[in-house]
Amino acid sequence: MTSESPAEILLIRPMHNAVMEALARDFRLHRLDTAPDPEALLAEVGPRIRGLAVGAQTRVDGALMDRLPRLEIVANFGVGYDTVDARAAAQRGIVVTNTPDVLTDEVADLAVGLLLATLRRIPQADRYLRAGHWPKAPFPLSPSLRGRRVGILGLGRIGRAIAQRLEGFGVAIAYHGRRPQGDAPYAYHPTLIGLAEASDVLIVVAPGGADTAKLIGAEVLDALGPEGVLVNVARGSLVDEAALAAALAAGTIQAAGLDVFADEPHVPEALAVLDNTVLLPHVGSASHHTRAEMARLVVENLVSWFAGRGPLTPVAETPWTGRA
Repeated sequence: MTSESPAEILLIRPMHNAVMEALARDFRLHRLDTAPDPEALLAEVGPRIRGLAVGAQTRVDGALMDRLPRLEIVANFGVGYDTVDARAAAQRGIVVTNTPDVLTDEVADLAVGLLLATLRRIPQADRYLRAGHWPKAPFPLSPSLRGRRVGILGLGRIGRAIAQRLEGFGVAIAYHGRRPQGDAPYAYHPTLIGLAEASDVLIVVAPGGADTAKLIGAEVLDALGPEGVLVNVARGSLVDEAALAAALAAGTIQAAGLDVFADEPHVPEALAVLDNTVLLPHVGSASHHTRAEMARLVVENLVSWFAGRGPLTPVAETPWTGRA
């Protein structure tokens, strides 16, 4: 650290143990989650806080930032940072960091696994066997990945990693995003509807936030069609869950595999009761290895910042300009 006394860091909710242990060692850490009176603690230490460490379910908006007048950096645990108002941070000169790259492979692996589980009905077959039905009759035949056309919404780091894995399955791959990527060897569709119409599988890997809220609605699901499968490993906010449940129940699309939901950890009953869904509790990056790497990067961003070296992984809205 460059200053004589360690910077004061605020933790709003519990995080990975490695993050909390490192922050307690390297900084003066204040924890709202363990405070007898969180509001009183925030009022007391807020004027001194220079850094925030937050997880995916911790909302950081302009009102909170205004209560932390010395705040310099928000270190987000996760590649998605839609719960942090990065635009409000930029307006106040606050840097926001996330944890890209270290979770790319894990999430891509999970996405492919979730696709296969959804198509081949692997969890349903497991339940069938455990319930003792196999001696009575074979498990019904499942759909297949063979001959499928896969559309990817969001060809960023994770989207590309998913596409590279799917190449080995011999499926056609296309994508939609804000703009075509010249080095991508996949077909580009300028509209999401166009991608859905051209696909049998739609994998969602786009960022969350107000701009993409309920982007996957009834019109997109209709375009995906009765053989269509939706897989979402991005953010639950991207999908109109009521429209999805209706489409699955009516046979508008064939099945859905979801690792994320709009109001986590709460899952709509209308989705949970359906047999043509595979639902996971947001485990895309949930391996010991990857979470440890994410924790390391959260801490290293804070350490680097307060050592005067700048952030390691600033988000697009708050690029590092060399100020310290």
